[in-house]
Amino acid sequence: MLKHRGFPGRLPGTDFQFTIRRPNPKGVTPITRRERRPDRRPPDRRADAAFMKALWEAFGDQPFERGNLDAGRLSWLFGREVLPATDPFDPADYEAIMVIDEAMARAAFPEAFEG
Repeated sequence: MLKHRGFPGRLPGTDFQFTIRRPNPKGVTPITRRERRPDRRPPDRRADAAFMKALWEAFGDQPFERGNLDAGRLSWLFGREVLPATDPFDPADYEAIMVIDEAMARAAFPEAFEG
């Protein structure tokens, strides 16, 4: 499992996790598309925006390997702002390659691209 050095481990001051420390001994947690409802709590929305910002700063528009990125946090963006970069795509593989859809990400999280 690739460890993304320098990537934030969590949203500062919260328990919203961005990375995992070690592979899951019971098997890889698959990435699934989770629906973001309009009534999501503000802390959840802040975590999504901060994670998108961290992804953009680390990878930009280049494909990246899932590695130690948290499957749960990726799942909130998957299928919209983060897309599979390979076909076939295995959502339960630490070596899965993804890419940011910049247009979708900028529309959903404009604050992640400011400054």
